[in-house]
Amino acid sequence: MSVRLHTLSNGFRIATERMPGLQSASIGIWVLAGGRHETADQNGIAHFLEHMAFKGTKTRSALAIAEAIEDVGGYINAYTSREMTAYYARVLGQDVPLALDVISDILLNPVFSEDEIEVERGVILQEIGQALDTPDDIIFDWLQEEAYPDQPLGRTILGPAERVSQFSRADLQDFTRSHYGPGQLILSAAGDVDHDEIVAAAEKLFGGLAPRVTAPIQPAARFMGGERRVIKPLEQVHFAMALEGPDYRDPAIYTAQIYATALGGGMSSRLFQKVREDRGLCYTIFAQAGAYEDTGMTTIYAGTSAEEIGDLARITMDEMKRAAEDMSEAEVARARAQMKAGMLMGLESPSNRAERLARMLAIWGRVPGVEEAVEKIDAVTVEAVRDFAAHAAGGAGSALALYGPAEKAPHLSELKERLAA
Repeated sequence: MSVRLHTLSNGFRIATERMPGLQSASIGIWVLAGGRHETADQNGIAHFLEHMAFKGTKTRSALAIAEAIEDVGGYINAYTSREMTAYYARVLGQDVPLALDVISDILLNPVFSEDEIEVERGVILQEIGQALDTPDDIIFDWLQEEAYPDQPLGRTILGPAERVSQFSRADLQDFTRSHYGPGQLILSAAGDVDHDEIVAAAEKLFGGLAPRVTAPIQPAARFMGGERRVIKPLEQVHFAMALEGPDYRDPAIYTAQIYATALGGGMSSRLFQKVREDRGLCYTIFAQAGAYEDTGMTTIYAGTSAEEIGDLARITMDEMKRAAEDMSEAEVARARAQMKAGMLMGLESPSNRAERLARMLAIWGRVPGVEEAVEKIDAVTVEAVRDFAAHAAGGAGSALALYGPAEKAPHLSELKERLAA
């Protein structure tokens, strides 16, 4: 499999990877603009704009957009994250030109009909309501807000209902003009694709866009930490804790990911074995490491009863502390294997390949080989994981979110004391 890159004269970037033996392909545009690129008054507009992309262009109605892709058996979708917005399609290789034409149309020629804005506003408000009714969803938004209070990175992607209720056609157009310049767009495709054909098509579709000067994210995110406790008569207490971690360009990100995997990344992990298998305190518990351009978070989540939340939280802290003392070579080796297998298995999908191309190009300005990532994973030592665990237990910033019958749950200050003891 070979990765090929090309940049148009206006800064528009293209990355493709042909995957021999496949008859399908994934193709999309990744926009380097997400929730953290919004002002406080714009919170939620990147996600609103993603929804509006499918509501009609100068040449296609909303139904025609869907039919164009589904008539050939493909699908089209989009998502908004805190640092990116993606518009992508999965089709057979012969239909890649059609998919690119549709995606370029929704990005370059949106109508932003007033009627459709009102319809989609209602859809998004329903989505916000659904998130609020989903405890193991909304708790991560609250955790993010506590970790990065009063900062763009701490705001929700969906935005508050009061802001979404006020967005106008002009607001959508302003955000597009500011954040959808050619230097902020990456076209990525993987599977049954022809690089030269895609470059030629992209030149016709995007080559005429005028370059725009874009400023880096300002200011840099600062992990502050804090606690939010929302009492509600649910069946379970939902517990989420975050520890400050490395950003995605920091070599320590691999150590953070192996630590999180060994701590709570699977059925053999410490937290699963101790909290669920040995004590039966919960059904779900896991840890994961995430990263952004200038910061990162190691997150632990669990759901348990009001009577058990104290024991669960304290045992979790004890296991985090113990990881700094006796994390074993076998555990680290298992975590390495899980990371490598998960990455390599995932990259058998053209959709995952296309997303990786775009993300690597956005982060590094190049696409590192998979072998490079494997080498970095293998280079993480037991000593490095123990050191990271010690920092997590004693020196990292922390945040806590609790939702449900959490009256008896320990406070963050108590948990931090237990970790540091």
